[in-house]
Amino acid sequence: MSTPTTPSKTTAAFYLQAGIAFAVSFVGTLLGIAYLPIDAWQRGFLGMSLLFLVTSTFTLAKVIRDQQEASTVRVRVDEARLEKLIAEHDPFKAAA
Repeated sequence: MSTPTTPSKTTAAFYLQAGIAFAVSFVGTLLGIAYLPIDAWQRGFLGMSLLFLVTSTFTLAKVIRDQQEASTVRVRVDEARLEKLIAEHDPFKAAA
């Protein structure tokens, strides 16, 4: 039986690039909203929409990551072992 390969780790450079890209796009959008020629309540609505979009994006990314991790072979093997232990356990058998 072959051992499953571990997923590749994210490099520090890619992590930094993703963080910088997020910060630049977020600040750019905030500045764009701030300088729009609209009323304050419209500007506030756009700002709240932006914040909701960002938080829902993080939530979606976490859900997708969790789903991917749950489908890995290692997790399924661990679940099968646990189910086997539970099935073999007899709670009425006296401890030796």
